[in-house]
Amino acid sequence: MALEITDANFEEIVLKSDKPVLVDFWAAWCGPCRMVGPIIEQVSDEYKDKAVVGKLDVDANQEFAAKYGVRNIPTVLVFQGGEVVGRQVGVSPKDVYTKAIDDLLTDA
Repeated sequence: MALEITDANFEEIVLKSDKPVLVDFWAAWCGPCRMVGPIIEQVSDEYKDKAVVGKLDVDANQEFAAKYGVRNIPTVLVFQGGEVVGRQVGVSPKDVYTKAIDDLLTDA
């Protein structure tokens, strides 16, 4: 299950993580977000010991969405060492998200 990421826990979960982090910026009213949701859950299950995978509801948590320039959703950001190293806007197949994590794991 993907972690629920909020403005309150973003720094601890995302920025201070020693693992790659994939964050899905989404909203409940967003149709394409509902298409990406199950993919993010699958990625979360598959990478639970190797990476942090979470979802941030942009309606309830606007601080970090604004900070990282998230204007369209779904937007998936990939972090390594507290820095954004990847960005995917819109709906993408699962292998796009898993490759982003795999690339970071092979670099480590």
